[in-house]
Amino acid sequence: MDPNLGRLAPYPFERLARLRAGVVPPPGLSPIAMTIGEPRHPPPGFVLDALVAALDGVGVYPATAGLPELRRACAAWLERRFGLGAGRVDPETMVLPVNGTREALFAFVQAAVDRGRSPIVAMPNPFYQIYEGAALLAGAQPCYLPTSPGTGWLPDLDAVPESTWARCQLLFICTPGNPSGAVMDHDFLARVLALADRYGFVVASDECYSEIYADESAPPPGLLEASERLGRPGFERCIVFHSLSKRSNLPGLRSGFVAGDPALLEGFRLYRTYHGCALPVHVQRASIAAWSDETHVAENRRLYRAKYDAVMPLLTAVLEVERPAGSFYLWPRVPDGDDERFALGLFARKNVAVLPGRYLGRDAGAGNPGAGRIRISLVPGLGDCLEAARRIRDCIEET
Repeated sequence: MDPNLGRLAPYPFERLARLRAGVVPPPGLSPIAMTIGEPRHPPPGFVLDALVAALDGVGVYPATAGLPELRRACAAWLERRFGLGAGRVDPETMVLPVNGTREALFAFVQAAVDRGRSPIVAMPNPFYQIYEGAALLAGAQPCYLPTSPGTGWLPDLDAVPESTWARCQLLFICTPGNPSGAVMDHDFLARVLALADRYGFVVASDECYSEIYADESAPPPGLLEASERLGRPGFERCIVFHSLSKRSNLPGLRSGFVAGDPALLEGFRLYRTYHGCALPVHVQRASIAAWSDETHVAENRRLYRAKYDAVMPLLTAVLEVERPAGSFYLWPRVPDGDDERFALGLFARKNVAVLPGRYLGRDAGAGNPGAGRIRISLVPGLGDCLEAARRIRDCIEET
């Protein structure tokens, strides 16, 4: 077996299960799970209808490149959403369907990293754990870029020494961020691209939360949009990841796409031909319907905004917490600074499950930037989110 498997840290939810082992919450309180980012709003009916109508596709081997119609739908969505202009994204060379962003994030690193050159893969800290696991299993050294309130929860690019950038082959960014919900503006993305051009590394932008944001008039910018503004029409060294899981409440469909630099996509397509992860035809047909509609996405944002409106007055009275610009998470500091103890106590006393922040970060020499915080995922229904906020408030006030 690959010896790098031994370098993998336990997944956050495995650690949480161990923390709670043997703890029995009050039976009179219904459980409210707010740990995992699994959307629970109803999936769009018209997408399910398209899925059922295309079930005869199970009799066909899907192509790695996907249906031309799907690639065109994804390219057109990128052009509309990020103001790229018609025809700017070539569906033949700049788009590749994937089985959700989690699979694609991992696989892309395996294809992109040159193991023979002492590679470094940089990532924000805290972070989505796939970034680290993909780097380790590609034989790369992870470099953790600290985020903090002082940096607006964006990676501290200035904290990285030049010698590290010189070895960096891939930089992960996430906007809006997980777990903070912080959004990278055009100036920050321009700094990232300037570093990529200077040192020659690839920028992999995880934009799976890009369609969940607070201000309807100010959608978060994306990496391809920044590249276009900077006069880089070929999206050199840029790759973006998009998914229907969060945008369209379709996590089980396992449907997304990657887009960007044609040279990167050419190599990644070759890798995936051997990897064997083509998107089933009926899933592709349903995905075309989802990427072609924005009404259900705007309604999805409205539902999340209603949850924030309901829970923030309760939580700000007892927690240091801010409403994020994007995503569906809250990232508060806990009162006594011990995120594990707080999460365990909340579960044991109020049957509300949240994720200790330290599980999403690493101590890279200056402490774990996730320690002392919890991630609250506002994916349950409005009533459950409101009830959870009341229980969190009561748990703190009773302490």
